Amino acid sequence: MTTSPPPAEQQHEEEEVLVPYGPHLELPNGAQPMEVVPAEPAATVENQQIEDPPISRFTWTIENLSRVSTKKLYSEIFVVGGYKWRILIFPRGNNVEFLSMYLDVADSGVLPYGWTRYAQFSLSVVNQIHNKFTIRKETQHQFSARESDWGFTSFMPLGELYNHSRGYLVNDTCIVEAEVAVCKVVDYWSYDSKKETGYVGLKNQGATCYMNSLLQTLYHIPYFRKAVYHMPTTENDMPSGSIPLALQSLFYKLQYNDSSVSTKELTKSFGWDMHDSFMQHDVQELNRVLSEKLEDKMKGTVVEGTIQQLFEGHHMNYIECINVDFKSTRKESFYDLQLDVKGCQDVYASFDKYVEVEQLEGDNKYHADKHGLQDAKKGVLFIDFPPVLQLQLKRFEYDFMRDTMVKINDRYEFPLQLDLDRDDGKYLSPDADRNVRNLYTLHSVLVHSGGVHGGHYYAFIRPTLSDQWFKFDDERVTKEDAKRALEEQYGGEEELPQTNPGLNNTPFKFTKYSNAYMLVYIRESDKDKIICNVDEKDIAEHLRIRLEKDREEKERRKKEKAEAHLYTIIKVARDDDLKTQIGKDIYFDLVDHDKVPSFRIQKQMAFAQFKEEVAKEFGIPTQFQRFWLWAKRQNHTYRPNRPLCPQDEAHTVGQLKELVNKAHNAELKLFLEVELGLDLKPLPLPDKTREDIFLLFKLYEPEKEQLRYVGRLFVKASGRPQDILPKLKMLAGFSQDDDIELYEEIKFEPNVMCEYIDNRLLFRSCQLEDGDIICFQKSSKADSADRYRFPDVPSFLTYIRNRQVSRL
Repeated sequence: MTTSPPPAEQQHEEEEVLVPYGPHLELPNGAQPMEVVPAEPAATVENQQIEDPPISRFTWTIENLSRVSTKKLYSEIFVVGGYKWRILIFPRGNNVEFLSMYLDVADSGVLPYGWTRYAQFSLSVVNQIHNKFTIRKETQHQFSARESDWGFTSFMPLGELYNHSRGYLVNDTCIVEAEVAVCKVVDYWSYDSKKETGYVGLKNQGATCYMNSLLQTLYHIPYFRKAVYHMPTTENDMPSGSIPLALQSLFYKLQYNDSSVSTKELTKSFGWDMHDSFMQHDVQELNRVLSEKLEDKMKGTVVEGTIQQLFEGHHMNYIECINVDFKSTRKESFYDLQLDVKGCQDVYASFDKYVEVEQLEGDNKYHADKHGLQDAKKGVLFIDFPPVLQLQLKRFEYDFMRDTMVKINDRYEFPLQLDLDRDDGKYLSPDADRNVRNLYTLHSVLVHSGGVHGGHYYAFIRPTLSDQWFKFDDERVTKEDAKRALEEQYGGEEELPQTNPGLNNTPFKFTKYSNAYMLVYIRESDKDKIICNVDEKDIAEHLRIRLEKDREEKERRKKEKAEAHLYTIIKVARDDDLKTQIGKDIYFDLVDHDKVPSFRIQKQMAFAQFKEEVAKEFGIPTQFQRFWLWAKRQNHTYRPNRPLCPQDEAHTVGQLKELVNKAHNAELKLFLEVELGLDLKPLPLPDKTREDIFLLFKLYEPEKEQLRYVGRLFVKASGRPQDILPKLKMLAGFSQDDDIELYEEIKFEPNVMCEYIDNRLLFRSCQLEDGDIICFQKSSKADSADRYRFPDVPSFLTYIRNRQVSRL
């Protein structure tokens, strides 16, 4: 689980198909085998020198911790790699019920502009009773002026820290340790994994590094990748709802992308939400669930049985009586093996323990059918091993004395080549095929770095089984040597070099918290089939087309983002948009600008040229276009405010946007006024004088409980509402004999304000202005309140407003 929170100072308050052990395999009816071509050595793989960074250890003894009254506490300054560092803790938590602890650049305030440094480090709280229960967490960070501290907001529960029986606070003294390695990386963030290694990483969603290490391992088993590509999916499938398609998409991007790949589509296909992505899951459980789902999806297809062919082995559980002729056996399959680490020095010792014979005697005798209680021996032997052998190392176990889970950091060795036929096949059952050579070569080492309370996962992989190893650490892929991939992941203890050897000749040992927790071996006799070529012909055409379109769309968005400063977005609303939206999508105001046509226009384009673009889009010649600016009023309504004048239109689009928008990144929103004749052809626009008021009209029909937009009119400020009643009746399709009543829609936040308009008053006296909305309806009858739920405009709008609030 990745554990790096935002910096404390900023958030301070924080073909031929594989055969397991024989030459033949039956395929489902009608299925054709995948073609398998041995892979050629990767041309991009070359050895590189690995330079170990200087590592220093700093111990901070904090006395009287429970009496510390300050919110945060700094250690003394120590120097690593020529840089000054210190530890920062929040004794009562950084707004959480956990001890918060960070590594801090001590002199960040006086460093030159643009400084940066990269460090790998661990922070520990020492258990002073049992050192093996020390809590240690490890991470890495590129420190800068913006992020000068980094670490763990939730390092350990405060209840655990301040419980004196737990051993972290003894005599009110707490011991904190930091191990810091300053790496000489030219520019960590500009590092190009594809360019340097030929491979790309996976993005971490928050706590998905454990999944990333497993996915990289599976991807680099080419036969598995080929089988995933051959799973039937269709162009109508969506990756977020289909595990096969999501995995195909992920593998395709890992194979052809130039930068790191997101796993969000895959986790969505698992049914995970964002919360799940920030929770640590069990790697073995994820591996089994993923295998089961893929196995099920492969049934009835050309790749049916691939999971079993690659990963399934069988062992025999037996109980054999000593004094009578009775033996009970049971065959079981496995996809991975869990091997003990505690008490075992290496993989062979674990296998020895796995097949160790248990004697059933005394009070523990075996009840054999027809023979009663008998002395017997009980054990397990292997019938066959799979071509790809997955070994789960039991690094975590439950401590009954402490009633908690603990991590086993003991040294545990594993060989580059694993011979499971050793000692005359002592791991094999009598039924095993002795013609199969069970000699394996190491393909992957999955590592957990940290403690039982959290940590980080990454993988060392040999994609082509050459001498070159690669470290897959989320987004970053680096070349590594065999020592780093093997010996340094054994765990155990390591001696620190003495800084003052003349004063103290006793070497200081510390526990290595980074160690292997899963190993993947490939059988030598099957490696040419498993490490095969996978190219575009293995990928379904619809998938290639879909992913190529996705790639092109990503490139387009990337280009747009890079050129964003050169362009602006103009949203153009028209009468058609108001008619479409009012009464359906919206009721108040006039339009949802997210649903109107938008134009991406270069800022340097003359506005007159923009009008030509509008003419092409809507078929309205430029001489018949008049644009209005929108304005947000103090009552939180949004209305057309004023038409653009010739001086406005003389500007470029960018200049106009800057003039009318205070918000730097705001879009330019316009209303396009067009006059249409009876033949729906555009007409010359009337001149607008100071005396003219631009009003927009909505019609309410109580019998239908329906509100809709019917049009707009210019009225004279010196005129009266009764003067426009004939036009309104015509817009509504009413008889000229019908009586109508008018209301002004004033606002709807926080409450609806909709006032009756006296037809006899002057428009000026009604305080109407450009962009105001008039709602009208047939005059209410005396019995309207009994006939209709909402007999008038105010009652209907109040109902709509209350309905919207209740939905929130």
